[in-house]
Amino acid sequence: MSADPSSHQPTTADHHNVIQVRGARENNLANVSVDLPKRRLTVFTGVSGSGKSSLVFGTIAAESQRLINETYTAFIQSFMPSMGRPDVDALHNLSAAIVVDQERMGANSRSTVGTATDAYTMLRIIFSRLGTPHIGTSTAFSFNSAEGMCPECEGIGQVTKIDVDQLVDRELSLREGAITVPGFAVDAWYWQVMADSGLYDPDTKLKDFTPAEWDDFLHKPSTKIKSGGINVTYEGLVVKVQRVYLSKDRESMQPHIRAFVDRAVVFTDCPACGGTRLSAAALSSVIDGVNIAQCSAMQISDLAAFVRTIADPSVAPMLAGLSHTLDSLVEIGLGYLSLDRTSSTLSGGEAQRVKMVRHLGSSLTDVTYVFDEPTIGLHPHDISRMNDLLLRLRDKGNTVLVVEHKPEVIAIADHVVDLGPGAGSAGGQVCYSGDVPGLRASGTLTGRHLGHRARLRESVREPHGKIAIEGADLHNLRDVSVDIPTGVLTVVTGVAGSGKSSLIHGYLSVRDGVAVADQSPIRGSRRSNPATYTGLLGPIRTAFAKENGVKAALFSANSEGACPVCNGLGLVYTDLAMMAGVASVCEKCEGRRFTPEVLTYTLRGKNISEVLGMSMAQAYDFFPSGQARAILGRLTDVGLSYLRLGQPLNTLSGGERQRLKLAIHMAEKSTTYVLDEPTTGLHMADVDKLLALLDRLVDAGNTVVVIEHHQAVMARADWLIDLGPGGGHDGGRVVFTGTPAELVADGDTLTARHLRQYVAG
Repeated sequence: MSADPSSHQPTTADHHNVIQVRGARENNLANVSVDLPKRRLTVFTGVSGSGKSSLVFGTIAAESQRLINETYTAFIQSFMPSMGRPDVDALHNLSAAIVVDQERMGANSRSTVGTATDAYTMLRIIFSRLGTPHIGTSTAFSFNSAEGMCPECEGIGQVTKIDVDQLVDRELSLREGAITVPGFAVDAWYWQVMADSGLYDPDTKLKDFTPAEWDDFLHKPSTKIKSGGINVTYEGLVVKVQRVYLSKDRESMQPHIRAFVDRAVVFTDCPACGGTRLSAAALSSVIDGVNIAQCSAMQISDLAAFVRTIADPSVAPMLAGLSHTLDSLVEIGLGYLSLDRTSSTLSGGEAQRVKMVRHLGSSLTDVTYVFDEPTIGLHPHDISRMNDLLLRLRDKGNTVLVVEHKPEVIAIADHVVDLGPGAGSAGGQVCYSGDVPGLRASGTLTGRHLGHRARLRESVREPHGKIAIEGADLHNLRDVSVDIPTGVLTVVTGVAGSGKSSLIHGYLSVRDGVAVADQSPIRGSRRSNPATYTGLLGPIRTAFAKENGVKAALFSANSEGACPVCNGLGLVYTDLAMMAGVASVCEKCEGRRFTPEVLTYTLRGKNISEVLGMSMAQAYDFFPSGQARAILGRLTDVGLSYLRLGQPLNTLSGGERQRLKLAIHMAEKSTTYVLDEPTTGLHMADVDKLLALLDRLVDAGNTVVVIEHHQAVMARADWLIDLGPGGGHDGGRVVFTGTPAELVADGDTLTARHLRQYVAG
């Protein structure tokens, strides 16, 4: 097939076998037309920001889901998110698209690996038929139903207790500042209500309160009292803290409030059910002496073996279905999880693989499955298993579209679409469309890098000293003691579930002077963007204010200069009552977010909206000196030169969020950096740039510790710490420490085997 897909007009006989994309212009796509074979595995490649996600998610998957939603009644549509039509001339022969992404599963504490994969549902049915004593139908074993849940904790499995000594210092009086809760400083409004309540003396030390005063101080329910001559509502401190702070979603709290809540609130297993979430009756019913909670707590690989020992023809199809689901979870490298693991504690990669298993068991065929970097968080050992699953989905008669950078996945593709040649405005074109041998020979950036290998370091750097971790036993760690050398690049490796994150985030990240750049969501909404988040907007506003002799607040879309119609969002959200709400570009400011007056002020011929529309690379050239250029330099260093300054943060991928955090930490002069899979979302060509950046950080005297599966990063390390040998209870031990060369020469771990193959090329 030629590189210009529009020149290949399918004949009438085969046009139903291709998804035809014509004139796609979503985000940076430059009028892209391409044909994708159906019932085949197509991999989309290209540098970060080249337009892969815009084509696959923003165009193909978005239009498929929009068309499906339109088949529902207006009433049902009113409960669904609204979807605008993507900017594309035509899409032909779409099938229903299922997106299997890395969005963390919701923060709902009632969702577990078992409920998300339906494995727990099957287990409940088996227990309701075979468990003795027989206690009722399958809902009697559900912690989400009234008859199955523990009445004490209502099926959550945990109860919260407030540690009073985190709220107050008993050695002080109120007037001396005994209350240590945020918002209760001496003379603050909350403090005044308590101090003037007359229920106790604000000058008496708390430890000298009578039992009645102590009870009024902490637990008195909401009561109207006179304070300083006016009527106010008084609540005991614990009552108020529960109402003001604990009823809020943890994610929406400001960092200092969240830190206080994490200190003050102790989660303990519910004493009634022992954390199992279930009623006494559900726990009393057993199969071969094991109850359903014990099954849920088993490592999935052990549960799969236990289920095989149950033989009863009355539930044979259910047993077969459960075994299939559990085996798939083991195959995909998640055998170390348990069914009772809360979904919100899974990493993005783990969540994606759990969703994948749900689809593998589905009877649907001729569906389009869309994957976003399914190898994230996977050791090279597990990537081959992931490949098998992708091929199994295809062989069931489905179209599988995968956005991926790993050569191991590109190698199994039936078809490859390479986007580029660069990122942002320099990308958005199809550079190649065809099979893998053709890609190798194509001369594109991706083609040239398919066989690219990072070499082992000629000579490793000498450490300055060490950070000792002793007796680490968090999660599955087995009393691990290990030294992390300082002043060098250390890479921590091991299969998924081996204990890498528990070791590094549990024992190193929490120390002073350690900067952590991970992929967790950045607080902030569609109002936040890289310019506000990195502090770049400050010097930009100052430059505009100085140039035009006006105040800086005018140049903030969250302040005085905001368009009054859309409040500086650039979009207007309209609620259509029975229909789905829609977001439309604000007519007043035409999406520019500022008042017409603000847009008349310019800096070197550009107004503030035009500057925020620039990419980091364009802005770097536009600001020749000063603080703005320093920040932009760091953003370019971490490989984000294609991002726009004003791009909403909620549109960034996990890898982009991580690199944004790294850019900020680089300004803080930390001495130790911890990065968690920084190669996420990076093209092979960009991995080299990342390695150069890590080298610069180390050469400047810093300690860099990276949790990573990418062999190029392992090869360039000064020191490796390999955990394993497996995941879950088969992991949690240090199986190797030393240089990459030593691992390749003498190592006998899974990592050693794969790094040896990689280096041999």
